[in-house]
Amino acid sequence: MNPSLAPPAETVPAAPATPAVTPMAFVQAIVRACQQAGRDPVPLLLQAQIAPQEVENPAARVTAWQFERLSGLAMQALDDEALGWFHRRLPWGSYGLLARASISSPTLGVALQRWCRHHGLLTDDISLHLENEGGTATLSLTAHRDLGPYREFCPVSVLRNAHGLACWFIDSRIPLQGAQFPFARPAHHDAYAVLFPGPTRFETGPAAIRFDARYLALPLQRDEAALRQMLQRALPLTVLQYRRDRLLVQRVRHALAADPAAAHSAEALAQRLHLSPRTLHRQLKDEGASLQGLKDEVRRERAIALLHRTDRPIKQVAHEAGFTNDKSFIRAFRGWTGQSPAEFRRNARHPA
Repeated sequence: MNPSLAPPAETVPAAPATPAVTPMAFVQAIVRACQQAGRDPVPLLLQAQIAPQEVENPAARVTAWQFERLSGLAMQALDDEALGWFHRRLPWGSYGLLARASISSPTLGVALQRWCRHHGLLTDDISLHLENEGGTATLSLTAHRDLGPYREFCPVSVLRNAHGLACWFIDSRIPLQGAQFPFARPAHHDAYAVLFPGPTRFETGPAAIRFDARYLALPLQRDEAALRQMLQRALPLTVLQYRRDRLLVQRVRHALAADPAAAHSAEALAQRLHLSPRTLHRQLKDEGASLQGLKDEVRRERAIALLHRTDRPIKQVAHEAGFTNDKSFIRAFRGWTGQSPAEFRRNARHPA
């Protein structure tokens, strides 16, 4: 799209009614990039339905729609998808080329490795690195020069884009286990709970996001046709709220197995997984599972393993498998196997 042919403000569709949570500091960064390039930002602000007089109000916020629209307009107007972050422009379509270079990857891990490697061909001002250690995937960004007024906006945008694209690649929500940034905690730090759901630390480098490494093994769900459709607009700086979490059942099962004797209420488990209890139940239902069913699976697997491998008394096995008393355990075990725990142990060790 030719920036000079951008539609006039009156033809812009109405913005959807969504909460305004994006900090005005990010809008200010885009305005600064326009001014440095000699471009008047006011027409772009108006097309994004942002009042120019509000830009200097540090307490003001804009919606995700407003910010995404302003970002896209500015990227096209400046022909710079980096919006002034780097010592040279990233012409319109640069990030699309990175996405195309990754779309044929067999897994998300390969796609992100390619993304990191190819990003280094666009600019040497920053480098991206993907690490998989101890079951945690870490996508980090290291700046190789002072990013000046963009020291916050650049790493936040790049990591948000990478996270959003990763979710899009596998058509799945990817919950974050945490994020960290080398700059001081900003005045609008509360917005980071929305930008990067999960614990966020400041004054800790390098900039990075962390998530369950099992997502890296998931196959990509998108093809070239879907990519062409997605790239008709700027890569979004907001992570779409995907309904599906293709690893949620595994994540819940892992959390249950880590402490099978715990009660694991829906509220406590949802908090640990950075979800609401309602969302937890709904997403498990979408995956054809239930919290109670997963609890039973984990208890059964734990009980069978203990009966096979140890000589612990049945009462102790019941406790370690998450039952409050041996009677309820024996009743549940009969329902699972048709045998009592003692019969199961005896038959497993001395088959007929």
